[in-house]
Amino acid sequence: MKHDLRNNKDFLSGLMFIAIGVVGIWMALDYPFGSALRMGPGYFPTVLSGIMIAFGLYVMANGLRSKVLVQGNWSVRALIVLPVSMVTFGVLMELTGFIPALVALVIVAAAAGKEFKFVEVLPLTIGLTVVCTAGFIYGLGLPYPLIKGLWEY
Repeated sequence: MKHDLRNNKDFLSGLMFIAIGVVGIWMALDYPFGSALRMGPGYFPTVLSGIMIAFGLYVMANGLRSKVLVQGNWSVRALIVLPVSMVTFGVLMELTGFIPALVALVIVAAAAGKEFKFVEVLPLTIGLTVVCTAGFIYGLGLPYPLIKGLWEY
């Protein structure tokens, strides 16, 4: 029995993880690596990319054993709306701050699905905003304004 690798969901997912890992390592080559005790700017992206490649190999191996085929069709709406949501986040991050940009990101990204209901997206938006603000701004100490001109951290 022959495998159709072009339609094997796990094989293609593993291939995507490996490709992202290879690109990450390639991009990190310009930065000094350092060591585990004195990490350079290239240490984290290189290690993370290596983990991505290892995970991709694992998922590809599962794909060779499972033979799970890709189901469904391409969503043109999602292919357009999801990149727009990320660009919106980047633009609003500069103009309005972290919280409004994150709210816009979640709402616009949720609109990529056909079953978009604002009543369901609202609690998700509030929860993600609280968790991301706590984690990124207060936990990691990233220097982004919460709401530009109104609520600076």
